Amino acid sequence: MVRRGWVAAGPEVAAFERELADRLGAETAVAVSSGSAGLELALRALGVGADDEVLIPTYVCDALHHAVSRTGATPVLVDADRATLSLSAADARARLTARTRAIIVPHAFGLAADLAPFAALGVPVIEDCAQTLGARLDGRPVGSLGTLAVCSFYATKLLTTGEGGAVAGPAALLARVRDVRDYDGHDDLAPRFNAKLSDLAAALGRSQLARVDAFVTRRRAIAARYRERLRGAPCATPADAGPRHVYHRFVVEVERPPDAVQAMLAAHGVTARRPVHRPAHRALGLAGFPEADRLWARALSVPCYPTLTDGEVDAVAAALRKVLD
Repeated sequence: MVRRGWVAAGPEVAAFERELADRLGAETAVAVSSGSAGLELALRALGVGADDEVLIPTYVCDALHHAVSRTGATPVLVDADRATLSLSAADARARLTARTRAIIVPHAFGLAADLAPFAALGVPVIEDCAQTLGARLDGRPVGSLGTLAVCSFYATKLLTTGEGGAVAGPAALLARVRDVRDYDGHDDLAPRFNAKLSDLAAALGRSQLARVDAFVTRRRAIAARYRERLRGAPCATPADAGPRHVYHRFVVEVERPPDAVQAMLAAHGVTARRPVHRPAHRALGLAGFPEADRLWARALSVPCYPTLTDGEVDAVAAALRKVLD
């Protein structure tokens, strides 16, 4: 590909978009420079702007809050759901107003969320598939369940292009994303972006896409091994959810402060971290999000990636047992 002299967006990007759309069960897809850019462009494709509100989880990375804010809309935080670690559908309904224009629902940490309760609220649902490519719910792939879907291909994701992302969905909406993805070559001067993916990155993405099933199979095997090795330990582990879970993260719940457990694990050579840096409501000084606060006080993500060996999984589990006991 490098030898043919085309490294900017070109035929590899077009092929990656077709293959990704097929994988997601979407009509089409548009590759972009990052998942964060994808979130913003998806919102803009839906016409979200000033005076609008968008429901997002508080227990999530900050990219969602930033994307909504950049459109001029107001992010409305929603408490977490204990079962999925994504949004609570009941709390989302309680925070719905006449100004609500969309809902962003992440499939959190690899577990596909049921979007039906959110679709029932009567506003467009954006699936955040950044951590869940390859999961299926009721036989359908994530990415085909909402109004639009957004993917991230950052280095830590299930599929990586180094940096990159995509928006997938109906061709009519994706035409708007494609229009604003690139600022050049237009007759008008309407504000647009430089949010393209390069052919170099797309070629890497295509090679990764061909291996996603193997990656997911290995992640599920690691999760099963963790569950076996941690049986009876003083922590809660994710239940076996079959094809619904791809284990982007293996999140356990511990009964002591996660920071303390993290530090003790580090002394045993194990790197663990909170699955979310900090709930958004804490940065804003807000209250009224009890489940997100509970997860903040208990949730810890332990290593889970395809190159992890069985011996390393056993070592992590043994260290966690020792620290918790």
